[in-house]
Amino acid sequence: MKHVVKPWAVALCALLVAMLSGPLQTTVRAEAPAQQKATLMNADCGKCHPTQAGQIEENGKAHKDAIGCQDCHTGHRPASKNNIPKCSNCHTDKPHFQLPNCLGCHSNPHTPKIITFGKQVTEPCLTCHTEQIKQLKTFPSKHSKLFCSFCHDVHGKIPQCTQCHKAHSSEMTAADCKKCHKAHQPLNVTYADNTPNKDCGACHKKAHDMLSASSAKHKTLACAYCHKTKHRTLPKCQDCHGSPHPAGIMAKFPKCGECHNIAHDLNNWPAKAEAAPAKPAAKPAPKKK
Repeated sequence: MKHVVKPWAVALCALLVAMLSGPLQTTVRAEAPAQQKATLMNADCGKCHPTQAGQIEENGKAHKDAIGCQDCHTGHRPASKNNIPKCSNCHTDKPHFQLPNCLGCHSNPHTPKIITFGKQVTEPCLTCHTEQIKQLKTFPSKHSKLFCSFCHDVHGKIPQCTQCHKAHSSEMTAADCKKCHKAHQPLNVTYADNTPNKDCGACHKKAHDMLSASSAKHKTLACAYCHKTKHRTLPKCQDCHGSPHPAGIMAKFPKCGECHNIAHDLNNWPAKAEAAPAKPAAKPAPKKK
């Protein structure tokens, strides 16, 4: 039986011969591209560390706004044996940052401005609050002898004066105290020109009552109009009235009060007390017989 070669077989053989007779072709497999390292976001850290993420979100201050988790924690354990940084890695440019034991006050770096301390802390405060200590030293008072943390046991806390001090009157509230008193110089009493007379009368009741009952023009003036700006300012009558009388009268009566009584009760001279009746003369002792 005659063998018949199919046309497609002939074509296939011709193609194989052509390929084998040419230069050896090699095919190089392309290497797979290197896998890029995943970029972690702060939200990714929070998936495993929800407590710290919540603290940063609520009270992180600059630790939330200026930096991210990986700015401080540059690695992760166990690959990074110590991924807890020192405060001095970033905080270096102020005297306050030279203090030892940052965590003694800033107990949680994730809430850096929530600062609590004991009742006997002063020195660390002075590295930032220089103006306050200057006032305490310039104007000595009982406040000058206290530790800063006696009043400010939480950083930023401003206590009400009435926590320690009784108000001058039942009408006064804690908000009224600072109208005249500054906490770091409480005895350096200053006030505005429009301070109500009733505030002054809380301490100076006699003078206030006399002025209120007076019929003179001084009654219409505010206490602070004469006693300007600073406590215990005592003006001279001539500051407002000049020399109202001829020189001869002024020479004879140099003190205004000799005729006008006192500024709170002008020309209201109390009636002289009636002379008390003379006591009867003592009877002589009887003579002895």
